[in-house]
Amino acid sequence: MATETREVLGREVGWLDRSLAVTCAAGLVVTVLAGLVQVRFGAYDMTFWQVVGAVFDPLVWFRPNVLASFVLGDGLASALGFRTEFDLPTTTLIVWNVRLPRVLVGALVGLNLALSGAVFQAVTRNELASPFILGVSSGAGFAVLLTLVVFANFAALLPLTAALGGTVAFLVVYAIAWQGGTSPVRLVLAGVIVGTVLNSMQTALFFFASDLGTVQAAIAWTTGSLTGVDWEQVRMILPPTLLVLPGAVLGARYLNVLLLGESTASALGMRVERARFLLSALAILAAAAAVAVAGIVGFVGLIVPHMVRTVVGSDYRRLMVGCAFVGPALLVAADLGARLAFQFATGAPIQLPVGIVTGLVGGPYFLYLMRREQNLGDL
Repeated sequence: MATETREVLGREVGWLDRSLAVTCAAGLVVTVLAGLVQVRFGAYDMTFWQVVGAVFDPLVWFRPNVLASFVLGDGLASALGFRTEFDLPTTTLIVWNVRLPRVLVGALVGLNLALSGAVFQAVTRNELASPFILGVSSGAGFAVLLTLVVFANFAALLPLTAALGGTVAFLVVYAIAWQGGTSPVRLVLAGVIVGTVLNSMQTALFFFASDLGTVQAAIAWTTGSLTGVDWEQVRMILPPTLLVLPGAVLGARYLNVLLLGESTASALGMRVERARFLLSALAILAAAAAVAVAGIVGFVGLIVPHMVRTVVGSDYRRLMVGCAFVGPALLVAADLGARLAFQFATGAPIQLPVGIVTGLVGGPYFLYLMRREQNLGDL
């Protein structure tokens, strides 16, 4: 009996190998270090160790009412019975109120985009698939721009409109690709077509924006930026993330079966179209949540699964866990570069949108992959 139990446990946790542990540890270290450096800089000067003390201040971590006020907001925290009046040191208040939300939003955006890209690559059985390639990011971005430019009174519903836009775009892609069923090639081709049309419609919307502030906000959305985010954006993206993360990990074994091919998956008892559609819905939710708070940040959903796959292999149980750590690391580090590169080079307080940095990093890395792997594009 004891031997059988050990065999079962071995099969269940055998995929948790050393390469995955090293990947997760490296991703966590990069995220924490980049986040601490990011928090270090601002109008109020602090030393690195003051930042460390403020981030890990026990006056925050061991007082549930303080954490609830930051994460839930004073209104909801008060409604749940938490006391929202408290005193904190100046450095802790600055770090937690002003600087830390940007790091948290960046980490959550990176996580969602990485998981979304990994799911789409398995569903389409194509390494070139991503929320951007399949039109989901473009659909969410178009819905966000339409809300900002035409329906400005509904700006508070941006997460909802982004999710709606991404969903409608993917449904259109699915309908175009459907011919008694779908195929990975048709899905990608339909996604490229729909994404191109939606990008043109995004550009056209700029002609209807008369307010300069609206145009600047719209440009920030289309390039992907974390400038000015606060706890409100953390509260927007956190609930969908809490659904996406366990859903992606639990759906990993179905993704592994999908990679075997439609006929094999059907022979194993899987209802292929239903599984493909439900897993795609999960990826849409992840991409839309990221677009809603940061705009269209390119390449993260495309390259992170590749980076993780080269280390931990193609087993989606390992891949999903690795993406959950590497995605945040890439985006937080990219945002650090976007914020501080020009400041250190020129002394001027100029910040780039993080989407520009991920494009500059992701493009050459993807070209490197294309040169190295002859069969890139097939899983």
